[in-house]
Amino acid sequence: MGQLLGRLLQHFRLEVFAASHDAGFDDIREAHLQVFGNLRGENVRLTTLAARAHLSRAATAELVDDLQRRGYLERVPDPTDGRARLIRPTARGERALRAAAVRVAEIETAWGDLVGPAAFEEACRTLDRLLSAVDAGRVPGDTDGAGSAAG
Repeated sequence: MGQLLGRLLQHFRLEVFAASHDAGFDDIREAHLQVFGNLRGENVRLTTLAARAHLSRAATAELVDDLQRRGYLERVPDPTDGRARLIRPTARGERALRAAAVRVAEIETAWGDLVGPAAFEEACRTLDRLLSAVDAGRVPGDTDGAGSAAG
């Protein structure tokens, strides 16, 4: 299953990456998708972004710095903590995210057409349920929710 998911993710990222270049954002690197894909439409702290992207804080900071230099992201004070900074897209970053969202919708439609819309939707629902269970630490045979099947 891991190989299948990894291969699909690679196809997906290549399509989104190509679309960003086609839309005129030719200075975006494929690695930047790790940041863009984990903003989730909200202002986030670097540590949250790193956790979502499954990257080290240093690697995430490097990507954010690069996107900031290119005019896609900015850091602003966190109103709940004066010492912290939030990362958010600039107007240019918002345009890039909108272009990517259009391409994502096109990919989902095309993939749905390949396997049938109902099958594609069911696959998405199944993966969402699986991911929710894994994120919550639930594993088969785990009756206390501790996330470990070992006793």
